[in-house]
Amino acid sequence: MTTTDETTEGPDSPKSPAPDHRAARERLAEVRTEVAKAVVGQDAAVSGLLVALLCGGHVLMEGVPGVAKTLLARTLAESLDVETRRVQFTPDLMPGDITGSMVIDGRAGELSFREGPLFTNLLLADEINRTPPKTQSALLEAMEEGQVSVDGVSRRLPRPFLVAATQNPVEYEGTYPLPEAQLDRFLLKIVLPIPQRDAELEILTRHAAGFDPRDVAGAGVRAVAGPADIEAGQAAVRAVQVSPEVTGYIVDIARATRESPSLSLGVSPRGATALMRTSRAWAWLTGRDFVTPDDVKALAHATLVHRLGLRPEAELEGVDVGAVLTSALNSVPVPR
Repeated sequence: MTTTDETTEGPDSPKSPAPDHRAARERLAEVRTEVAKAVVGQDAAVSGLLVALLCGGHVLMEGVPGVAKTLLARTLAESLDVETRRVQFTPDLMPGDITGSMVIDGRAGELSFREGPLFTNLLLADEINRTPPKTQSALLEAMEEGQVSVDGVSRRLPRPFLVAATQNPVEYEGTYPLPEAQLDRFLLKIVLPIPQRDAELEILTRHAAGFDPRDVAGAGVRAVAGPADIEAGQAAVRAVQVSPEVTGYIVDIARATRESPSLSLGVSPRGATALMRTSRAWAWLTGRDFVTPDDVKALAHATLVHRLGLRPEAELEGVDVGAVLTSALNSVPVPR
């Protein structure tokens, strides 16, 4: 039996070693190298996933079928020493299928909770917009609060917890647009483009040499970072300095979107806070302990564009929401 004295730290008790932030950054940088063994030409998407991991946020990846959305998420999972699960979202998927549910224990004759796939560190939510809004909404509590509630009981999810969701463009048949409340819970939205010719040539060359996208481990991808590195990185990101000038720059960008005549929905204070968080993570990943306006501009589109809503007349005129955001960015003076 453990006594109270054995569990109480005194002034001379050994302290836990301080996290090695530099080593954590180096190991997380190695994740890029591992992902590149299986995925070609999606460097911006890899950066976005690392930023989200360091911020404790979630990522929505959008692109036409065949641009490696699922492969990217699976390869990231393989390069991290964390528990991962995958859910294929379908029209008949029910909320309890992802959160877990109460089931009868045949031996004890009692109800017990069976965990759903949300109880993991990295969840690949594949084709999230192919399932109805009711099931999409089941993710909201998990993404925002890190817990699920079943039968009136809240259960904490493991940490770290990252949802990497993929979706096809909303113009495709059989898709359900994500509600604004859920879109706002995604820290970043990353659009995966069709690769450039050189990258596409490399993809075909790898396939010709025997690469099998269903066998990520066979491509030599190995786990190079773990929960301790992620935790150390998150702590370091929270310590990155943001000057009053840069804070004001972020606020002015958010306010500029609210004043745009093309937008019915501008960036909320939550969106502005998200941009500050992602800018901090990007600054730390690039080796700095302070945020610059260039960091803000580099993350602005991925952090903000999915939080904006076009006016109906602007949609009819074919206005691009990304172009509206670019115009708002250009209208704000950059601090020096």
